[in-house]
Amino acid sequence: MPIGGVIVAVIALAILSGRWINTAIWGADGARVIDTTRQLIRAASSGDQDALACDDFAADFGDAQAWNGLRAGEPEKFDADTSFDRPSLDASWGINLEGGSETSDVSPIFVYFRGSADGLCVADVRW
Repeated sequence: MPIGGVIVAVIALAILSGRWINTAIWGADGARVIDTTRQLIRAASSGDQDALACDDFAADFGDAQAWNGLRAGEPEKFDADTSFDRPSLDASWGINLEGGSETSDVSPIFVYFRGSADGLCVADVRW
């Protein structure tokens, strides 16, 4: 395969992975929030979410079924000064959750993250 074909194949693979698109739209930090949210959804769906929680996390992750069917939405930088519902929260990012869960009556709708030694940790979950 000529070098041009290899380059096109690599670019196509990056585009198909979604990571490149998320980085282009949301920047590297926003793409990391999306990736971490996807990890959280997978972990919470199987009851293994505690590893992603911040040390002082006091909220409830709820029932594992409530996370099934959800997807990462759009990340946004958290600003306590403009937050109406979480003004005292120590967070750096927030992201909405999209899709329907198996428990359509009660499901998480927003997740807040802050930086940790391992990347990002869950600071709060809004239901």
